[in-house]
Amino acid sequence: MAESQGAFYERLAGRGVSRRDFLKFCGSVAALLGLSQTWAATIATKVAEAAESGLYPALWLNGGGCTGCSESIAQSADPSVAEIVLDILSLNYIETLMMAMGADADEAIISTAEEHEGNFILLYEGAIMEGWDGNALRIAGKPSVEQVKEVAAKAAACISVGSCAVDGGLVRSYPNPSKATGLAPFLQKEGISTPVINLPGCPANPEHIVAIVVDALILGTLENGKILDKLDEFGRPKYLFGQTIHDNCPRRGHFENGEFVYEFGTEEEAKGYCLYPVGCKGPQTQTTCPVTRWNGQTSWCVEAGAPCIGCAQYNWVDNSTPFLGRVRPVGRGKLGGPSGVDPAWAAAAVGGVVAVGLVAHGFGMKAAGRIGKNAKLENEPMKEYDAKRQKKGVSVAKGGE
Repeated sequence: MAESQGAFYERLAGRGVSRRDFLKFCGSVAALLGLSQTWAATIATKVAEAAESGLYPALWLNGGGCTGCSESIAQSADPSVAEIVLDILSLNYIETLMMAMGADADEAIISTAEEHEGNFILLYEGAIMEGWDGNALRIAGKPSVEQVKEVAAKAAACISVGSCAVDGGLVRSYPNPSKATGLAPFLQKEGISTPVINLPGCPANPEHIVAIVVDALILGTLENGKILDKLDEFGRPKYLFGQTIHDNCPRRGHFENGEFVYEFGTEEEAKGYCLYPVGCKGPQTQTTCPVTRWNGQTSWCVEAGAPCIGCAQYNWVDNSTPFLGRVRPVGRGKLGGPSGVDPAWAAAAVGGVVAVGLVAHGFGMKAAGRIGKNAKLENEPMKEYDAKRQKKGVSVAKGGE
C-alpha cells in the first residue's frame, strides 16, 4: 500500500505537484465536503489508492454549450485535471481534450457504455437540445438526444456539469427556439432513473467536480447510495449549495451597515461597498464562490469588483437580466430535481410569510407609539454616509427601486 502511494506521489512530483501541495488540496476538498481538516490525510490516502487501482471509467459528453466547463477543469490548478480526473476516473472520452476523432472517438463511447454497464460515470456538459425532433444538435450522424439516452441509461450515475447541463442555462434563455433543457428533467421525461448530481454554475467550478469525484467514488458514497442523501431538492450537493454567496461575501458588513454602491466610478465603489443596488445577485444565489474562488483560489467576481450575476441560479440568464439592475421577479418553471419544486412558487410562499411578518411588525410599532402622527422617534444622528448623500440631493434609494 505504502509502495503504491509512493509511486503516486512520484507521479505528482513529475508534474510539479509536491506532497505538501497535494495534502493542502485534499484539505480544501475536505472543507468543501463539510469535513474537518483531519480528513485531509484520509482523502489523500484514498486518492493515492484509487489512482493506482483504478476506479469507474468515465465519459464526458457535450451537448449545446461553449465547452467552458471543460476549459474550467482543464485549467484547474491544485492539482490539474490530469492528476485527479484522468488518473482516478480513467476518462475514456472528453472531446475537448482528447486527440481521437471520428469513428475512433465514437467507439470509445460505445465500448465503455457496453463493457462497463452500471459501472461508469457520465459527466454531461451543455444543454439537451430537443428542438426539431432532436436535430437541433446532431452527433455522429444522429440526434444528440439519442446518444444521451443510450449512454445515461447504462451509467451508474450522471453529473450535470454547469448550468447548461442542469437546466439549459444560457442556451435555453428566451425565446429558446432549440428547446434546450437540462439533463435531469430530460431523463425524467424519458423514464430513465439513473441518479443525477447537479453542479450549476457558468462555468462549473473545477473544485466542485473534484469534490464530487472524491465523495461519490473515492469515499464510496455512490456505491452505498448515501450520495443521494446529500442532495437538496434540486439535485445539488447540500455541502456545496447550502449557503448563498451573500452569506460568505466579504462585503456583507457594508450591506448590514447600509453602505452601497449606486453608481460605478464613485467613492463608494472605491471603498468596496456592497454592490446589491447595481445588480449583485449574491443574496439569491447559492454556491461557494467567496470560499472556493477561481483560478487557483486567486479571486472571484465580487472580489474583482463586479456584481454577482447569479450564474448558479435556476434559469439564470432570464431571471438575472439586466445584470446591472436590481433582481427582478423569478420566472416560473421547474428545475427538474427529485421533488420537482417550482422555485418561483417557493419564493412567492416565502415572500408571503415575510409580508405577514412585516404587517404584524407594523401593528406592533404603531401600538408602541413609534409610528403614526404622534410617533416618538429617537434623536439618533444620521449616518455620515447618508448625510453626505442627502447634502448632494441624492436619494438614498437611488437606483434601488
